[in-house]
Amino acid sequence: MILALGVGVLVTGGVFLVLQRGVVRVAFGFVLLGHAVNLLLLSSGGTDRREPAIAGSAPLERLTDPIPQAFVLTAIVITFGITILLLALAARGGGDDDTEEEP
Repeated sequence: MILALGVGVLVTGGVFLVLQRGVVRVAFGFVLLGHAVNLLLLSSGGTDRREPAIAGSAPLERLTDPIPQAFVLTAIVITFGITILLLALAARGGGDDDTEEEP
């Protein structure tokens, strides 16, 4: 239940920031959405199984599924790369990323 609430809070904050004006806010919103996806992937692996996935160390039903953890590591790398790209675009665009014209 706590993971579901965490995913909900992160998605809410991420969507709010992505819909804001400004590239830096969009980048931070994207980071929050990335963390929400990571939590979602980890929860898909089962939170009740905590033993390391080493053969012979624990009964088979207690071992952690390593596939969601591999997906999370891949998602972290992809999120980091896209965040750096968005922050580079924000820095390249100058100090003013407001698209609304002055009256």
